[in-house]
Amino acid sequence: MSGSLILEHLFIVLAASILSICAGLPLGIWAYVSPKARAVILRAVDLLQTIPSLALLGIIMVFLDPGKLTVIIGITLYSLLPIVRNTCLGLQEVDPGVKEAARGMGMSKPYRVLMVEFPLAFPTVFTGIRIAVVNAIGTAVFAAYVGGGGLGRVITQAIRVEDMTLLMLATLVLMVIAVVLDLLMGWFENQMRKARGGSRKMWVPVAAILLAFCLLLPYGRGSSGDLILYDGDYSETQLMHHMVKMLVEDRTDLTVTIRDQMSQVNNFKALIGDGHTCDLMISYDGTLLTTFLGLDTTDVPEGVTLYDYVNQVAGEEHDIRLLEKLGFDNTYAIAVPQSVADRYGLETVSDLIPVANQLTFGAEQGFFTREGSMKYYPFVEFYGLNFKDAVSVDLGLKYTAVESGNFDVTVVYATDGLNRKANLKILADDRSFFPEYNGAFLVREDVMAQYPELEGILNQLAGLIPTEQMAELTYQVDVVGRTVDDVAREFLASIGLLS
Repeated sequence: MSGSLILEHLFIVLAASILSICAGLPLGIWAYVSPKARAVILRAVDLLQTIPSLALLGIIMVFLDPGKLTVIIGITLYSLLPIVRNTCLGLQEVDPGVKEAARGMGMSKPYRVLMVEFPLAFPTVFTGIRIAVVNAIGTAVFAAYVGGGGLGRVITQAIRVEDMTLLMLATLVLMVIAVVLDLLMGWFENQMRKARGGSRKMWVPVAAILLAFCLLLPYGRGSSGDLILYDGDYSETQLMHHMVKMLVEDRTDLTVTIRDQMSQVNNFKALIGDGHTCDLMISYDGTLLTTFLGLDTTDVPEGVTLYDYVNQVAGEEHDIRLLEKLGFDNTYAIAVPQSVADRYGLETVSDLIPVANQLTFGAEQGFFTREGSMKYYPFVEFYGLNFKDAVSVDLGLKYTAVESGNFDVTVVYATDGLNRKANLKILADDRSFFPEYNGAFLVREDVMAQYPELEGILNQLAGLIPTEQMAELTYQVDVVGRTVDDVAREFLASIGLLS
C-alpha cells in the first residue's frame, strides 16, 4: 500500500466535499426561504441516500466515463443530505429576535439571510459538512469498482486473498484519516460556537479545504500515454496488462499507462465506442460471447468455433477483435473441498447428482443472475442437481466461506491460484456444460491500425501460457504475496521475451 493511494483517496474525498458544499449550501438556503420547495428538496436528498452505492455509481456511469469523476459525483450526491438538512435547520434555529431586528433595520431578505442569519447558523451548518466529509472517507472505497483508485483497491484485494494484515492496515489508515479530520473540524466547530458565528471565521475552513485540494491535484489527474489500459480486479488481469506494458515499452518507443483498477464489465464499457478511455484489455472468448455481447452458446452456428464467431460479431458491432489465444482456458469449474470429495467419492459433476440434496452450493452473486446461460439455474437444470440450499456471497469472501465450511460446493475459475490455497478439488465437467473461456487480448481495430507493430508483439505470447502456468502465476501473487510486476517480469524472462 503506497502513499500515493492514500493521497489519491484524500483527493477524491476533498473534491466530492467541495462539490457537495457548493451544491448543498444553496439547496439548504433555498429549502429555508421557500416552504414549498423545502419538502421537495429534503425528500430528494433523502431518496439519494437510500440508493445503494454501487447502483448509484452504475447509474452515473451510463452518462459518464468510468474513473474518478464518476466516483466524485456519486459521493457528492451522497453527501448532500447532512449539508442540506443542517443548513436549513441552522437557519431555522437563529434567534427570532435577531431576525426581527435585521428586518426592522430595513435589510432585504437575501442580505438578511446571507449576511446576518447564515453566519449565526454556521456552527450547525458546519456540523453537516463535518458529517459529510467523514462519511465520504468510507464511501470512497467504492471507487475501486469503477476505476476511481484510492484505498478501495487495497481493501478489495486484501479481502479476496484473505490478507488480514493488509486489510487491517488499510482500514486503520482510513480510521486515522477520519479521526484526524473529525478532530480538526470538531475543534473549529467548537471555536465557532464560542464566538457565536462570524463571517470572517467562516472562511478559515473553506480556505483550508481549498488549499488541501490544490496540493492534492496531481493525484487526481488522469494518466496519459500512447496506450491506455486499466488495472484489473483480479491478479490474472493485472499480470497480463503489466506484461503488455513491459513488452511494448521494451520493443517500441511507445509508452503504456495502466490506470486505476476496474472490473471486466466496466473495462469493456471503457473500451468500446467513440468516447473510449482505454485501448485494449485481456478478456476471454466465452466472456465476450455471454457477458459482453449478450449471446449464448446456442447462438454459435454449427461448424463455427466460439472464438471465430465472437470475433466476427464483435468486429461488426464494436470494431474490436481478439488477438491469438494465449493458451489458458479460464472457464468456470465446479469445485469442492478435498474433504467433501473424499467423503462422497466425487470426481465429476455428475457424481454430485445422488448426494446434492445433502450439500449446500455457494457462489458470488453474479453466478445467480438470470442473465446468460452460464449461470446457476441453467447449470443445475442441465445436470439435474437439487442442492439442499444455495447461498450467494460477495466475490471477495467466497474462498473464506468455503474454507470455513459455510457451503460444500462452489464455482471457481480454472486459473485461480486461490483454488490451490483453499485445497479445492476441481470436478470434471463430464457433460461439457461450460464453454471454453480462452484468454486473449481484446483490442480496438483503430489502435491496431495506428500501431501495426503491436499485433506482432502481443501475439508473441500466443500459446505460451497454459492453464496450469497461469494458475501458478496467480498463486505467486495471491498466496505467496509477490508483486504483480515481479511475477510478470520473471515469467517473460523465463520464456525469452525479456532479458
